[in-house]
Amino acid sequence: MGLTAKIRTRDGWAVSHAVVTVTDMTGTQVLRAEADTDGAVHDTTTLTPGAYTVIVTAVGYAPTASSAIVTAAGRAEVGQVTLARQGGTELPPPGPWTIDPAHSSIGAVAQHLGISSVHGRFTDFAGRIEIASDDVATSRVEATISAASIDTGNGLRDGHLKSPDFLDVEKYPHITYRSTGVTPAGSDRWTVHGELTMHGVVRPVDLALAYLGTGADPWGGTRAAFRATVELRREDFAMNYNQVVQAGISAIGTTLKVELDIQAVQGESLPAV
Repeated sequence: MGLTAKIRTRDGWAVSHAVVTVTDMTGTQVLRAEADTDGAVHDTTTLTPGAYTVIVTAVGYAPTASSAIVTAAGRAEVGQVTLARQGGTELPPPGPWTIDPAHSSIGAVAQHLGISSVHGRFTDFAGRIEIASDDVATSRVEATISAASIDTGNGLRDGHLKSPDFLDVEKYPHITYRSTGVTPAGSDRWTVHGELTMHGVVRPVDLALAYLGTGADPWGGTRAAFRATVELRREDFAMNYNQVVQAGISAIGTTLKVELDIQAVQGESLPAV
């Protein structure tokens, strides 16, 4: 009996200080509960079957409201509630922003043997974001990744990924991305259009971008956070190596899921910390 919910940010973090309020159809509050350290709400209050409104609030986040049905067993399973950071409906203040590699990550996931995933990341990269002051659609981002910085936690595998079968880092030492435009895709989401150069091949690539908010840092600066995802096909970048194992299953999947968690500092350079 009661109510269960899980409160998360756009980038998947638990909102431990969230408050869930439930009102009936007359607007009368019938339940109030706080999320635990995992962002989970488990309240055992017995509710009368029917329709209710569930309101979730948290300091620093935009409130959200949704409908819920309490079953005959007195249970309401709200599921996951995603909160957007306040200010997320607009881009950060205009001007230059410098990507902070120490507080950012570029990860990639590939399927292995058709049953599991191999996770990797690039450890050496830099980038710059320019937020336009007049037309947001003309905002720009440029990033450069050292191809040789690929790290999957296995030296033998990393060596193979750096070889001509894949990234061919000696011939193509850098992976670059340059945006060509930005279009809104939701209240705090954007589509970044651009060109990705990898393995000597240039392809148009769109990033699904979530703006996570802006805030002050301990060193007197201002930081903005973003999360972006994209799925790439290896063959689009002339990386056609594969080994087929039993039942025709490829050892390595043909697609690559890329996840970017980016923190940028306002200004042309990073602070000395």
